[in-house]
Amino acid sequence: MNEILTSFSWNSQAMHSSLAQAREKYADDHGGRNASYIPALAQVSSNLFGIAAVSCNGDIVEVGDAEVPFAIESISKVFSLAYVIDQIGHRELLSKIGANPTGEPFNSVMAVELHHGKPLNPLVNAGAMATVSLIPGKTPDDIWNTIISNLEAFAGHSLSVDEEIYHSESETNQHNRGIAWLLKSYGYFYNDPDMIVDLYTRMCSVKITARDLAVMGACFCNGGVNPATGQRVVKDTNVPPVLAEMCMSGLYDSTGTWMYEAGVPGKSGVGGGLLACAPGKLALASYSPPLDVAGNSVRGQKALNRIIAEHGLNLFLS
Repeated sequence: MNEILTSFSWNSQAMHSSLAQAREKYADDHGGRNASYIPALAQVSSNLFGIAAVSCNGDIVEVGDAEVPFAIESISKVFSLAYVIDQIGHRELLSKIGANPTGEPFNSVMAVELHHGKPLNPLVNAGAMATVSLIPGKTPDDIWNTIISNLEAFAGHSLSVDEEIYHSESETNQHNRGIAWLLKSYGYFYNDPDMIVDLYTRMCSVKITARDLAVMGACFCNGGVNPATGQRVVKDTNVPPVLAEMCMSGLYDSTGTWMYEAGVPGKSGVGGGLLACAPGKLALASYSPPLDVAGNSVRGQKALNRIIAEHGLNLFLS
């Protein structure tokens, strides 16, 4: 590995070299396994591996399978969170959802019961579905159009749903439906549970690439403005709360380990995507389907950790 930098300055050639070296180093790492509780995800090739980086000026570099589409899954939570905070403000969100780690798995019912029905934070399934239930709209189509338009604004182009993933998840999302109705019984769900769970499932099934994800993450790094399009996608004052949530709960039960090692906000999804944001500098994204026991991409964590360390991106470095 190259000598760790004490200050960061974007250089496309150097960044491409870093990405390529990280991919080469971990391409033959066969640890982890694809998510199996969603049948369609289990069938995806475990050899796919792509990495992308996007600067706050909109510079883009990528290596490997960075333009292979995959389901965004739980990474979508940070973008719906950004939209809802813009609509109701972070203090209202705190009162309705909360902000603290649960100490339980991302789909835990116990975490809801132990805290009197409040979902605690918007990056676990309970809180993410409750967040989606706060998106305004008179009909399911109205709400969906808001969800997909928001994701498209972050990506900078039109997006679509992976119908196979959507139908596969719809057939196996009874647990989420149960959580939603439990939240409703406690008064912490703000629309029809069955409708919202369906919209949430569709949101998690939107297809993106590692390149897309890096652009989407760079919006947070660039003060809420998409560096590729120049469009503001979230108020600058609402970027810190989103990044703070990523620091606390972005990688499920192993978020603490990620922050200890990487030192930047991150968000993973069981589709194999992983996002890392270095505010004011760049966003990194990877795609590799095999997951560890916590549900995070094995290769992605190793590759992004290496790149972050090489370029001195850890927020806690002085």
